[in-house]
Amino acid sequence: MKIAARAATIAALLAALVAHPLPAGASEDAPGTTKHTIAMGGWDRPYLLHLPPGAQAGKPLPLIVTLHGGLNDPEYVRKQSGLDEVADEQGYAVAYPEGFLGTWNAGACCSFARWAGIDDMAFLDTLIDTLVKEGVADPRRVFMTGFSNGGGMAYRYACQRAERLAGIAVVSGALAIGCTPSQPVSVLAFHGTWDPSVPYTGGGNMDADVHFPFFAVQLVMEFWRWVDGLGPLSWPVPGGPEGCVGTGPGRLVVALCTEQQGGHEWPSYASGMIGRFFAERPSLPAG
Repeated sequence: MKIAARAATIAALLAALVAHPLPAGASEDAPGTTKHTIAMGGWDRPYLLHLPPGAQAGKPLPLIVTLHGGLNDPEYVRKQSGLDEVADEQGYAVAYPEGFLGTWNAGACCSFARWAGIDDMAFLDTLIDTLVKEGVADPRRVFMTGFSNGGGMAYRYACQRAERLAGIAVVSGALAIGCTPSQPVSVLAFHGTWDPSVPYTGGGNMDADVHFPFFAVQLVMEFWRWVDGLGPLSWPVPGGPEGCVGTGPGRLVVALCTEQQGGHEWPSYASGMIGRFFAERPSLPAG
């Protein structure tokens, strides 16, 4: 991309960020939520950590790493998802890391983090390692979820660190990288058929200077079904609304909740389903 065009794109993205403020009250920490940083090559990368009531030192919890969407931040996805409440009810720790200028390097997306060559894989590795070392997280019960660009980053992490995850859930996200998982991964996805940012049927461009189309959502789910060696997505998902279908009961599950006429959004029912989906997944092998 020419310098002038890139500058114009950056200006437009910054304008979008200014025009997209946090929800009311997002600047206030809820009980159980604390702010932390991790040093990454001289750069302190922030994250929020939410622990449920009754969490005890030395008793690791299942961990949900939750990745915000593009041009958002950890506070935004906390309010957007409502995962704190799910964590309190179901006994999860939730980490909300922050991307570079509100973006994650998910492969062919997204802008700032990709242009700067940010190693978000190393950041997420270090975040998980830190929480395991501190006794917060059970290494056999690490899960990842994300919205939009954060969902794409969850896909990338599953593609390149499948052995570290007991499952992922992606909301309005895109697979934006070549994917060769080291082992099968359980996947739950939510996507609206009228999503203007990540088209349900594919097409468009993955980024401002990446003229490669998004894959159709159903094609992505067929890929994960094939990777996991599972049957078709033809079973209604227990506890899910109409439009949620999966590969049926078992240790490994791939499931898709299609929101008819839904946009680029986090459905109100999604977080409760994510908590239950993760709870039903078996722990990773020891060691």
